[in-house]
Amino acid sequence: MERLERGGRWLRGALAAWRVRPRLPWLLLAIALLGSALKDGDLVPRTPMQDKRNLLNVYFVKVAWAWTFLLLLPFIGVTTYQFARSKFLYGPTKSILIVLRRLSALLVGTAVWYVCTGLFMYVENLTGVCSISGELKEPHRQYANKQECHQDNGIWIGFDISGHCFLLSYCALMIVEEMSVLEGLSVDQNSRLRVVVNSLFVALCFLTMIWVFMFLCTAVYFHEFSQKLLGVLTGLTAWYGTYRFWYLKPFSPGLPLPHIPLSSKKFGYSR
Repeated sequence: MERLERGGRWLRGALAAWRVRPRLPWLLLAIALLGSALKDGDLVPRTPMQDKRNLLNVYFVKVAWAWTFLLLLPFIGVTTYQFARSKFLYGPTKSILIVLRRLSALLVGTAVWYVCTGLFMYVENLTGVCSISGELKEPHRQYANKQECHQDNGIWIGFDISGHCFLLSYCALMIVEEMSVLEGLSVDQNSRLRVVVNSLFVALCFLTMIWVFMFLCTAVYFHEFSQKLLGVLTGLTAWYGTYRFWYLKPFSPGLPLPHIPLSSKKFGYSR
């Protein structure tokens, strides 16, 4: 537990010192631009990460939203409840209502993920054609979508907006926003609750590192420049539209408690 506490303290200090929260959107955009330039210039060395079947891609990126959802669910629930009880002195009923309101941000995120990935698939199907080598029984068949093409062992060639760039950027930004609740959270030094919060915080930090690293791998190994740029811009727009616009409104999931300005340099537990 002491190592976990020290690790959490170091991560909180690093987040504050490096000002990760205000800089992360610009970092992601820079990675997409510079990574694409390196890829187009053939300046990237061959590594196992360019294989789509690498472990991080198969077991993490392919289910990126599930990982993000499963870790943020208890983190938002526990920290929001504790903050509402300790800072605002709300009763259990009022605190639970605040928790449910904040947890609805995950439903919003799920809707964003579902709509955007569906839109990307629609664009790819709309702009694509099926390329099949060899002879076919139906040589002039028109394929309606990517799935039909793959059923005949074809290759669908369409405008494939990078879903990885979108989802990884959106997940990383959402996690960093939600972790800002630690700004004013009071948790007893030796309580079990502190261990739970610290464990979730450390796990979320490492998950964010994985998302940013895999975003980098996507930028330097996969997709065309325009596809990656549209992907990351969609992720940034989704983040900005929720956490910088809609969540400031009364009828919304609201920002993490307390409502911390982006320029805040603090990031840690109250002791």
